[in-house]
Amino acid sequence: MELTILVNKFNIKGRLVSLTPFGNGNINDTFLAIYRNTFTETQVVLQKVNRNVFPEPKVIMDNMHEVTRHCHEKLEADSKSGRDDRVWQMPRIVKAKNSLDYVEDEKGDVWRVITKIMSAHAFDLAQGPEHAMECGAVLGHFHYLISDMDPACITDPLPGFHITSGYLKKYDKTLVTKGAKELLGASVEAKRLAKFVEERRDLALCLEKAQKKGELVKRMFHGDPKVNNIMIDDVTGKGTAMIDLDTVSPGLIHMDFGDALRSICNPAGEEETNLAKVVFDEDLCMAFCKGYMREAGAFLTPADREYLFDSIRLLPFELGIRFFQDYLAGNVYFKTTQPEQNLNRARVQFRLCESIEARERSIRAVLKKL
Repeated sequence: MELTILVNKFNIKGRLVSLTPFGNGNINDTFLAIYRNTFTETQVVLQKVNRNVFPEPKVIMDNMHEVTRHCHEKLEADSKSGRDDRVWQMPRIVKAKNSLDYVEDEKGDVWRVITKIMSAHAFDLAQGPEHAMECGAVLGHFHYLISDMDPACITDPLPGFHITSGYLKKYDKTLVTKGAKELLGASVEAKRLAKFVEERRDLALCLEKAQKKGELVKRMFHGDPKVNNIMIDDVTGKGTAMIDLDTVSPGLIHMDFGDALRSICNPAGEEETNLAKVVFDEDLCMAFCKGYMREAGAFLTPADREYLFDSIRLLPFELGIRFFQDYLAGNVYFKTTQPEQNLNRARVQFRLCESIEARERSIRAVLKKL
């Protein structure tokens, strides 16, 4: 089905004047559609839900319906109360002309249209402490919006995602394979990383143990709180929206908190080959945490706060295990351009974990003050 025919199956006012590829996401095919009439212009985002990542795209749409409905109701109530210092936004699902939230094409692919967050854009890297603070505020506000959602109303879009014990079990199964043994035997660096994992096995289970003991409560988390999913208002410079809601899942908000800091506070990035440049930036961390606590502090329990440092240390360790396991398995999951790339990616994450450990006292002190 031609894209112009497809997008016109949605209930959008005006005449379609432009339909072009949009954004730099690597999961869903995404296009920007511009509609105009005599008085107004409407910009919306057309997306095909990737069935390779999300085998049940209609479930993803059901989830998005529940999340956006809940959040929009809360945003409207808060705007009337004057609670906030800014206009918070969230994408809306544009209904198809048959009143569904999506259109299914002749191949069985699910397409959706959502509103574009206007006069705002995202960055690929943290621009400095002020930007990091706004990123923290946006994630904290999103957690606030979904903090009272019933996790049972959402179908887990990616079962096993951010279950660190599951990644560790997969790693252990890979370790005993012939290919993994050969790679470990041929590489001093691989042996060093394997030792790193063994020395920190208890770390992999810290949040899951706390949840089993009832100290941490399952809520909802975003699942992909990277910098380029956080929209910053072009006029005010304040954070305004969290986008990319496909991975919103039942679980621990600590996974988002740790993952956001993992990406924001490592300016060197995941592909850096010089480990001396991989350092956890405490200034960015402090700024992010201030913004986050300003929005999320009211609903966090003392136990939630107690495990925030553990999440900061855990997430690079978890991703490092995933990269290292994939290297030992023959690079079957993460895309690579050369055989050692996943090994180096694991080195970067484990180095970041070490940098966080070296700063534990000061990071805990910052968290305690907020």
